[in-house]
Amino acid sequence: MKKLWPWGRLLIGLGILAALLWWHSTDAFVAALHAIDIESIVLALVIGLVTTVLNAARWRLVARRLGLHLPLAAAITDYYRSQFLNAVLPAGVLGDVHRAVSHGHRSGDVARGVRAVFLERVAGQGVAIVAGVVVMFAHPGLVSAMAPTLIPLGIVLAALPVLARRRHRALASTFTDLRAALRAWPGIAGLSAAALAGHLALFVVAARVAGATAPLGRLLPLLLLALLVMALPVNVGGWGPREAALALAFGAAGLGSAQGLTVSVVYGVLTLIACLPGAATLLLQHRKDVPERRDKVPQRLPALAGAGQ
Repeated sequence: MKKLWPWGRLLIGLGILAALLWWHSTDAFVAALHAIDIESIVLALVIGLVTTVLNAARWRLVARRLGLHLPLAAAITDYYRSQFLNAVLPAGVLGDVHRAVSHGHRSGDVARGVRAVFLERVAGQGVAIVAGVVVMFAHPGLVSAMAPTLIPLGIVLAALPVLARRRHRALASTFTDLRAALRAWPGIAGLSAAALAGHLALFVVAARVAGATAPLGRLLPLLLLALLVMALPVNVGGWGPREAALALAFGAAGLGSAQGLTVSVVYGVLTLIACLPGAATLLLQHRKDVPERRDKVPQRLPALAGAGQ
């Protein structure tokens, strides 16, 4: 089952997208691509920079509490790279895995590097979950309309304590590091809340680009719940549950499910644009890691031979 689960997640995400295409055809996707302009692209890059710096600062704070060295510039570069990989690869977490292992190798402690990234991501999701719960209590009608997407999330969250008990020994080190990280909880929570505000700001940009004219007080609860649903591990590079959630949410709010789907597609494209600097870091890293050409090696052989005499 463990070997089949990654493929299962991919198929579920693709199934959700296929159902949405069948429901709305391709009109919402085409409208989303036509709506994106230069101004929205610039805003996406600026907002992406701000949120990446905030997330990287949170990661650095957690890593330092765990005794790992992580300069801010390196954290920003690695975070950009992980976001790009999350956006273009299935499941949406492979970039974080790469970031964790790479930093662990550089620090000389891969296990602790992985735990630092895990705790950093949990902190970000935790703030989003708290905000989402507040919205649920404030808008019970919206929650009932979005039940098809929120129930799976509730099942995942309810299963976490069971999994923790089954892997108590493996998680013992994580709990130790968690206690260390919690000493910096005000800074971690503040950075997480600011990053969440950045993601919501990009969602608002997407909504306005897609033609949604509803006031922010009506839009933000819908967008926040969509961000919450994105935590489900059944997406394809972030796509799938988000589109279903916004289609249901906009329909329930009387704004039209087609517009909700269009907003979600615009957000997905703008998110990809926002993390494009991560592609540049990948290219630079590749050029740095390319081994030296063989035709240059013999030029140093005489010198090396002379040095040995």
